[in-house]
Amino acid sequence: MTLESEIETYLNKPISNATDLQLYDALLSLVKHKAEKLPEVSGEKKLYYISAEFLIGKQLGKNLINLGIYDEVKQLLAKKGKDLSCVEEKEKEPSLGNGGLGRLAACFLDSIATLDMKGDGVGLNYHFGLFKQEFKDHKQYEIPDEWLDGKNMLKKTDVCFPIELAGKMYTSRMYDMDVIGFKGNKNTLHLFDLDTVDESIVKDGIDFDKKDISKNLTLFLYPDDSDDAGRKLRVYQQYFMVSNAAQLILKEQKALKHDLKDLDKYAAIQINDTHPSMVIPELIRLLMQEGITMKKAADIVSNVCAYTNHTILAEALEKWPMDYLQEVVPQLMPIIEGLDYAVSAAFHDNEELNIIDAQNRVHMAKMDMHFGHSINGVAALHTEILKHKELKPFYDVYPDKFNNKTNGITFRRWIMHADPELADLVDETIGEDWKTDENALEKLMDHIEDESFLGRMDEIKHQNKVRFASFIKQKQNIDVDPDSIYDVQVKRFHEYKRQQMNALWVIWKYMQIKKGNLPQRPITVIFGGKAAPAYYQAKAVIHLILCLAELINNDPEVSPYLKVVMIKNYNIAKAEMTIPACDISEQISLASKEASGTSNMKFMLNGAVTLGTNDGANVEIRDLVGNDSIYTFGRSSDEVIKLYETAGYHAKDYYEKYPEIKEMVGFITSKALLKIGDAKMLKDLQDNLINKDWFMTLLDLEAYIEEKEKMLGDYEDREGWKRMALVNTAKSGFFSSDRTIREYNRDIWHLK
Repeated sequence: MTLESEIETYLNKPISNATDLQLYDALLSLVKHKAEKLPEVSGEKKLYYISAEFLIGKQLGKNLINLGIYDEVKQLLAKKGKDLSCVEEKEKEPSLGNGGLGRLAACFLDSIATLDMKGDGVGLNYHFGLFKQEFKDHKQYEIPDEWLDGKNMLKKTDVCFPIELAGKMYTSRMYDMDVIGFKGNKNTLHLFDLDTVDESIVKDGIDFDKKDISKNLTLFLYPDDSDDAGRKLRVYQQYFMVSNAAQLILKEQKALKHDLKDLDKYAAIQINDTHPSMVIPELIRLLMQEGITMKKAADIVSNVCAYTNHTILAEALEKWPMDYLQEVVPQLMPIIEGLDYAVSAAFHDNEELNIIDAQNRVHMAKMDMHFGHSINGVAALHTEILKHKELKPFYDVYPDKFNNKTNGITFRRWIMHADPELADLVDETIGEDWKTDENALEKLMDHIEDESFLGRMDEIKHQNKVRFASFIKQKQNIDVDPDSIYDVQVKRFHEYKRQQMNALWVIWKYMQIKKGNLPQRPITVIFGGKAAPAYYQAKAVIHLILCLAELINNDPEVSPYLKVVMIKNYNIAKAEMTIPACDISEQISLASKEASGTSNMKFMLNGAVTLGTNDGANVEIRDLVGNDSIYTFGRSSDEVIKLYETAGYHAKDYYEKYPEIKEMVGFITSKALLKIGDAKMLKDLQDNLINKDWFMTLLDLEAYIEEKEKMLGDYEDREGWKRMALVNTAKSGFFSSDRTIREYNRDIWHLK
């Protein structure tokens, strides 16, 4: 049967007569049918990748690529007067993640399947995800992201497990999604839910009764933890996730007649950040029910479990009060207390190493490090900081457990789907080996002096900028000049990522233009990302940016030279529109605070040039492209760590000493902005920058402005810029998630 007849069988009409929504339904059915025929990856040992987030993005296009039929479908639809990209727009994006943690997990699943490794993801089936972002009165508002009311790749299964929460028994339900490898086999993403969850209890934005667990358990990712009920709900969610995972693992291993005492020979568990940490005591508890002693069970689990640390921020290294755990998971407390006793005995009650601290809080990361066999950071600098600063007491006693696994991204999503014209040019120029051998991209360096190739690459960038301009006009009614420089910072909003520093540069540039100092070329500053609902300062930064956009974009003196865009409800689909269009990739976190970053890798792959601090994976980008193809600024991680240790940074000193800084920060409460914005919110942000500024915005501000201005000037050397863009794409092979996964398997999982 031809592809055309297959699709028309699902449609029950000619392709030319179908709507885009009907074509989406038909193509989804086609993908599901073809996926059912794919063999599951086989192997003696299986990985279970447990994560609170899987930011998988829309699945149709990615699956058509991995099935090897994307181009064929696209050409067939075009012949019938249809546009595949319009069909893909009909898919609702799965709202199962928030930022880099979840996107990394999604890239990893793609690579695990592509490399024919036996490995499934395990998480939760969030009904509304984090939230859908709306803007009103120049502020972020949160509403439910209702992604489950459309057709998707999820399959309801008959697999259910009993889960005990606060002494009450619940019955879970497993939903499966095929993870199709590139021209290969498939694995599965398992997402757990309760049949009793009731979406109708959500009122007034994203508010709901946090205590009605049977109705609320899987409504939202990271429910608001500003009160006890919200924090306990996170504990409920985490235990629900890991108990399902542990029961699934033992069910599968028993079905294969494996001896559970040899579990480490047949199963590997990767704990993605601290959210799944309770899998350790839960798996020990279940093994004890199988007749295994606690000591033996703990040894088995230690050989099975490995922990990935994604941050040095204390807020993300979870510590749960014992009374929370006693209330929600009393069945785990004897295990956790037993593990803590064993640690205290082994290390003579060393407070730095104890799992339970003097405030009766259980440290999840400490449990992971004691009772897992591997501890990895996610970029070279991050891992060194963990070893020698943040986790030094553990490195001193477990040096062999520590290892680095620099993050990666899947090229199937981030160039083949996001930037297909560039992918086609690469195919034509160096062949298709790079799709499965990422190091082959290095061959592009042979064309560094090829003006024709550089010109074609630059024209593709321009067409991507035109596409973005059309998209943002259609979606948000903002006019953007495709010939302007696209300066992009898209990521979760957090003070350490320092979107506020970029906003202060916007203020500086606005004032420069008002003084008659016009840029050589117009600049479009593009922001995107969400702030956690209870994170007031991050929401204040969003408010400032939206106020600046209102002011600048409507000022006839300034708007021809400077535009500000805040992408609403930034997600994977919008990232695929934005990243290929980017000229300047803003990676300006305070040195030592960003574990890795992955947007920096996506921008690099698509030929953007990085403006960044020497933080996270920016350091490795610099090492790969050389100092001539990246722009760096700011204090080093060692200097920043020293300032924290000595309390040596005082924002007010910078505010008082430097007139330009005082002018920029002062503008936040200028008459022009107060006329547009919320006076209290703007004043609070200003006061924070002057009197606290925990992530040292003002420390690096002048260096940032100087380097950014140099970069904008260098953009006018068009031939030099094209070469920098090529170097970035050619050197990005190291950041393939295929490489990362091979390293995980070589050093940690040992899948066969």
